[in-house]
Amino acid sequence: MDEEQEPDEGDVVTWSTREVAELAGTSLRAVRHYHEIGLLAEPDRRANGYKQYGVAHLVRLLRIKRLVDLGFSLAQISEMNDADAHPEEAARALDAELAATIQRLQQARTELALILDGAAPTDLPTEFAAAADQPMSEADRSLTLVLPRVLGSERLQAVADMLADARPDPTQNRFDTLPADADEAARQELADRMVPYMRALYETHPGLVAPNTDAPVGEQRAEQTLGRAMRELYNRAQLDVLVRAGKALAAERGDG
Repeated sequence: MDEEQEPDEGDVVTWSTREVAELAGTSLRAVRHYHEIGLLAEPDRRANGYKQYGVAHLVRLLRIKRLVDLGFSLAQISEMNDADAHPEEAARALDAELAATIQRLQQARTELALILDGAAPTDLPTEFAAAADQPMSEADRSLTLVLPRVLGSERLQAVADMLADARPDPTQNRFDTLPADADEAARQELADRMVPYMRALYETHPGLVAPNTDAPVGEQRAEQTLGRAMRELYNRAQLDVLVRAGKALAAERGDG
C-alpha cells in the first residue's frame, strides 16, 4: 500500500510521510530511518492504512533536523528529550569536536597552499617540506612519512632541521646501492666512512638523540614501529652498517 498517497480531507489536518518530510526540510528516507531507530514515534493510520502525521510529529522532526544541522549525532539526539532545550554537556562536547575539526581543516588548507605554491610536495609531511628538492631514496622518503608518528617534538624538529640543512652525504649513493649480501669488509668500510658525517649531524643537531618520551603513540610503541619500518625499508647489510656506525659513535661518546 502506498503510504505516501495524499490522505483524505478531514476536520483535523494531517500529513502524509512525504508531506511531513517536505515541511520539515528532510527526506522520506530520513523520516523512515528515524522511525526505525526510535527517534520519531510512528503515527496513527487511517482506516485505509495510510499514515497520518500531526503537528507533534512535525515539531519533533524539526527538532531532530535542527540538532542534526548543528552537528549532533543521532545517538546523541536519542539521549535527549524534547524538554532538553539546552543540553549543555552534549553541546560542549560537540563544540570541542567542531573546534578540532576546524583546526584540522585550517591546517589542511595551510598545507594545500604550500603545495599549490610549489613549496611542498604532496607526499612529504609539512615538517619536511624543505627536503622536497633533495635527492632521497625511496626508502628514505618512505621513512620520512613514518617519522612524525613515532618521534617526539624535539627529535622531530631536529630531523626537520637536519633535512633543511641540505648537507651532502658523501656516502649516500654507496649506502643506497649496498647489496644485501655485501661482505664484512664492505660493510665495515662503509660504516667507517659514515661515522664522520653522522658525528657532524649529531653535533649540529643534538636533538636527534633527545629522549623520545613524548612520541605521539607512546615511547615503546614508537620504538617498535620505527624498528619494523627500518627492517622493511632497508636490507640487512644496510641495517648492519647503521648499527656499526652507531656503535662507533656511542663508543666515542662513552655510551658503550
